[in-house]
Amino acid sequence: MNAETGYGVNGPTTGFIEVVPPLDQWQFAPYLQWSMQNIQSFLPVHPISRGARATEFALRPADLGALAVPHPWEDRSATFTEVMGTTHTDGWMVTHRGAIVGEQYLGNLAPAGMHLLMSVSKSLTATTAGLLAASGELNLDAPVTDYVPQLMGSGYEGALVRHLVDMRTGVRFSEEYLNEDAEVRLLEEAIGWAPKKHPEVPDSLLGFLSTLGQEGPHGGVFDYKSCETDALGFVIQGAAARHAGDVMSERLWQPMGAEFDAHVGIDSVGGGMFDGGVSAAMRDLARFGNLYVNKGYALDGAAVLPEWWVEDTFAGGPDSREAFASSEDATYMRGGMYRNGFWFPGESGDVMLALGIHGQMIYMNRVTGVVGVKVSSWPTPQDAEKLFWTVRAFEVASWALNRGEA
Repeated sequence: MNAETGYGVNGPTTGFIEVVPPLDQWQFAPYLQWSMQNIQSFLPVHPISRGARATEFALRPADLGALAVPHPWEDRSATFTEVMGTTHTDGWMVTHRGAIVGEQYLGNLAPAGMHLLMSVSKSLTATTAGLLAASGELNLDAPVTDYVPQLMGSGYEGALVRHLVDMRTGVRFSEEYLNEDAEVRLLEEAIGWAPKKHPEVPDSLLGFLSTLGQEGPHGGVFDYKSCETDALGFVIQGAAARHAGDVMSERLWQPMGAEFDAHVGIDSVGGGMFDGGVSAAMRDLARFGNLYVNKGYALDGAAVLPEWWVEDTFAGGPDSREAFASSEDATYMRGGMYRNGFWFPGESGDVMLALGIHGQMIYMNRVTGVVGVKVSSWPTPQDAEKLFWTVRAFEVASWALNRGEA
């Protein structure tokens, strides 16, 4: 530990004067773990408020720790406890048919603590769009520019809202996280999450989206681009005529009975960074996941998501798997697909994932009724071994619980 700065290997430690991470370093060690849990202390956010009602989980502890979890591609295994303990975990929990069977908070994270979700935010945002579609306020088959006319003349012209939720526009955008000139990093300059190194980048998120061009047909192959969900946030705002964070609160967070407030990062003019800027408590992520394994119903039986939306998400569109198979992003998920803001890691249509860089995950298995949540601080944005070993850990726990073996 460095007594001068107050930072240990995982970030700021208790008992020391808080040091705000430099803007160009907060996503790296030694600041990352602390930053992921305290984004609101150094960057502007918009609240996603809970309501008066909080749904409650039953408690049914199970012994998951000794379960053997096969390595994703090597002939070896580790226990569930070892997988969680060696993948920079800040917290994890498993629920089975609405009951918490395992839950652990590591380091400074506590049950009420919020953690930056990175791209798990996309799943929350796409679900909010689905709720507006169910109410008739949003047409998924309408042009994006019907709701966000500021994008006329950009690469989004001609794209449909459906193309945003399924990541199938032809907009030019690089998701190379380690390339400071890639659009995914320029976007951070636009919203103020990184120092301005490219003076041509606008000072707002919507302004940046309007500069993006088109390089392929809309509705073609799956092409994972964070900008799509930011555009979707503005679509939600245009359809509902209020901030998308307030819409998420009113249509999703409050109806599902969230226990804690959440928030989303914003730019200098209040535009929400819905591709990766939501922070929330782990138990509320489990509440969200349970909506999908419970046919759209909250823990107390309240109807939240329309069943057709849940079924459409698990089933996919008529060519979702074909579009996914044709993509370079499908390498580690052969036979899978991407639908409505969620990943399907294989041919089964019963297991889906919400994923974010640095190790954020919600695992949902509608056959076993199991939801797994993990929030993490991986040193690098992407790590295939950590990702798929975590998926396997939740998968092993899921089927053990289903068989009554845990």
